[in-house]
Amino acid sequence: MAKRVKLVLREDIYKLGKNGDLVEVAPGYARNYLFPKGLAVPVTPGVMKQVERRREEERQRKIDDRNKAESTKTALATIGLLRVPKPVGEDDAIFGTVTNRELADVLKEFAGVEVDRADIEVPEISKLGKYEATVKLHAEVTATVNFEVVPD
Repeated sequence: MAKRVKLVLREDIYKLGKNGDLVEVAPGYARNYLFPKGLAVPVTPGVMKQVERRREEERQRKIDDRNKAESTKTALATIGLLRVPKPVGEDDAIFGTVTNRELADVLKEFAGVEVDRADIEVPEISKLGKYEATVKLHAEVTATVNFEVVPD
């Protein structure tokens, strides 16, 4: 049985690993496919230093993203009650509904916080009143935004 070859991937390869991963593969697979296409490089001390540096940069970037999400959560908590104007019919029923796009625009305009509309979960709204929406800022950080639907 042939010895396995250790190498570092330069790109994501399905069912093998991600860019920068240290993997072991059959020598023929490395020699005939990975090396000629530039998808991997042999393991050397210099390459391992680069891999460790990249991993540290990625870890630091993730920490920075989480800290930014936490500061945005704090900013959203301090803004108080937002007002979303909607046209109103009889019995305080609004025409249409409040969408996540409208709430994202209100957050940007009045709070100065830019949030992707896909990350906002708005409850079903059909009348005037006070409501709560959930904003997903990061995989581990969610914030709650209080808003009031008012007549236009």
